[in-house]
Amino acid sequence: MAEPQKNPNEMTFFEHIEVLRWHLFRSALAVVFISIGVFTAKTFIFQYVILGPLNPDFPTYRFFCSFGPNFCFLPAKLNIITRDIQEQFMTHIKVSLWLGFIVSFPYIFYEFWKFIKPGLYKKEIKAARGMVFICSFLFLFGVAFGYFLISPIAVTFLASYSVSPDVINTTTLDSFVDNMTMFTLPMGLIFELPVVIYFLAKIGIVSSNMLSQYRRHAIVIITIVAAVITPTTDIFTMTMVGVPLYALYEVSIIVTRRVDRERAEKQLKEDLEIDG
Repeated sequence: MAEPQKNPNEMTFFEHIEVLRWHLFRSALAVVFISIGVFTAKTFIFQYVILGPLNPDFPTYRFFCSFGPNFCFLPAKLNIITRDIQEQFMTHIKVSLWLGFIVSFPYIFYEFWKFIKPGLYKKEIKAARGMVFICSFLFLFGVAFGYFLISPIAVTFLASYSVSPDVINTTTLDSFVDNMTMFTLPMGLIFELPVVIYFLAKIGIVSSNMLSQYRRHAIVIITIVAAVITPTTDIFTMTMVGVPLYALYEVSIIVTRRVDRERAEKQLKEDLEIDG
């Protein structure tokens, strides 16, 4: 019996690993190059970016204060120290790598897309058209949302919170950077929610009816999150935080509804072909 002929375009497992290795290498190279550029701009990065939310002239404070004293809030005085001789240098490296990753994310996702694209069908590629741009935009928009809104609100609340007048808020540089990372990077990932929901809908795990059914639960959770991270008690500030998060949920419902409609049309077409 003759052996089945191998597709000349089909790669072996180790050939796939080799291709993946080069995609990862180019992605890492992009992060390194941008990190080096960030590292050389030390003064600007730390004074105006990392420590920016501690400055009363930060755009977020000026924006809220423009609505009047009832909405105005300013950062509390926070003493930042280092406890280890190498802390400033190591934190400088860490900040450079994190910013290198954030700025390089569109290219990293592009390399990831190039790796998985050959394994997709034409209709799957067509359905995912513009995915690199959409994912990159959502990630960077989420990071910007975390930096310009979540960070100053959270920093103001945490720096001004006191259990006793005898306790002075002092933090290390490394701890402050870790908190800034926590306020920004996860928001970039959270803003990928519509994309994640899209793929979950494609494989049938979620549906628009399911998301619509749990809309009230989502509103309650988002309201609680907005109330926790908002330093003031006014509804305006809470709304500024909660509305974008809720908008993500509604966008996810719209995306899922489109997937459901496409699936229904496909099923109807198959049923008509069978009846015919």
